[in-house]
Amino acid sequence: MKRAKRPVAASVLASTMLFAAMAPVTAQAAESKLDRPGEMAMIGDAVFARPLLLVSTVVGAGLYVVTLPFSLLGGNPGEAGEVLVMNPGKNTFVRCLGCTPAQHESLKAEKEMQKSAEQEAVASAE
Repeated sequence: MKRAKRPVAASVLASTMLFAAMAPVTAQAAESKLDRPGEMAMIGDAVFARPLLLVSTVVGAGLYVVTLPFSLLGGNPGEAGEVLVMNPGKNTFVRCLGCTPAQHESLKAEKEMQKSAEQEAVASAE
């Protein structure tokens, strides 16, 4: 019975190593396609990063509440809230799936430019 488990474990290990080796290639391909995230980045973000960021947001909110009296005495409750709650919250719920923060900012700027160009086209058509 133990002999049957060895080939299965070896094939699972080999598959894992193969997919891990392919991840950088996928990341490079995503960067070359107008900084769009690839499918592996989206899967990794959805499965690993978002749940961890959600936990980070909840823990940060708890830490913010616990340290709020000290932040008020120090005069920086806004900065503490921004760092402990808002930044992880934005990365959890606002950032596009699979994007790094830099990619998210560039895609957001690109969408704003397209929106302003459409509004100018509508205004000039009238």
